[in-house]
Amino acid sequence: MIKYYNRKSKKYEIEQVAGDTYLNWIYSSPIGMRFLELLIKKKIFSKLYGHFCDKKSSKKKISSFVKDFNIDLSCCEKKINDFECFNDFFTRKLIPASRPINTDINSVVSPGDGKLLAYKNINLNNVFNIKGYSYSLSDLINNNEVASTFEGGSCIILRLCPTDYHRFHFVDDGICSTTTKIKGDYYSVNPIALKKIPDLFFRNKREWCIFHSKHFGELLHVEVGATCVGSILQTYTPDKNIKKGSEKGFFKFGGSTTILFFKRNSIVIDQDLIEQTNNGYETQILMGEKIGKKF
Repeated sequence: MIKYYNRKSKKYEIEQVAGDTYLNWIYSSPIGMRFLELLIKKKIFSKLYGHFCDKKSSKKKISSFVKDFNIDLSCCEKKINDFECFNDFFTRKLIPASRPINTDINSVVSPGDGKLLAYKNINLNNVFNIKGYSYSLSDLINNNEVASTFEGGSCIILRLCPTDYHRFHFVDDGICSTTTKIKGDYYSVNPIALKKIPDLFFRNKREWCIFHSKHFGELLHVEVGATCVGSILQTYTPDKNIKKGSEKGFFKFGGSTTILFFKRNSIVIDQDLIEQTNNGYETQILMGEKIGKKF
């Protein structure tokens, strides 16, 4: 059972987990864990499943998925019968009015839909403390020079469930560098998996780049892949002017994670997000929603 905070209703709710029976078996049983290490975490498994989700025959999964998880399609650009395959539905674009962007130049907005954790005054050598082991930002991006510039800054971790809108966006006007890709495994990023494989962010496939934000300085974008994520696709053009809320890219099928690091004294994360994180809860957030302000 995964409890999260609904910022809109100001209530705690229970997450509907796609494939929860499967996840619990894989990450809780000896046989499931062996199957995980032998096959499921491998690129080939996610690639094959991604290939299936690109086929027209996968279209028949859409209706039951929408019904089972009560997905609102009224905000989509396409009607349910217009999707060509499951991945076409999964990477669906939304009507701009359904995700209004907070246009205040001093406001930091969420890069996507999902469940958010927020941290301030981060220690680069202890960005994640997992079962007594410390993992640094350098471990995450494999670059000591870049990592060192974010000491004492802020961090948000946005977990995208399979039921979420799976495109991610820029939080401000600016210019973005090219993307660096790091090969890795394909563990699930669901909290069920995190309990068993707590350092999976440092094992999974990931991509990162530097965004030169107009109002908040340099920030670090990191995208982390997961089980059945056939691809992380970057759709932005490097070294070109970007508008706040513009699409950066999208994940194909599967739960995934976007992580942002901000430099010291650049932003102040909204206090309710910090408080919920300190209390052990993720907060449900929509793309374009204010999550902080300029320092």
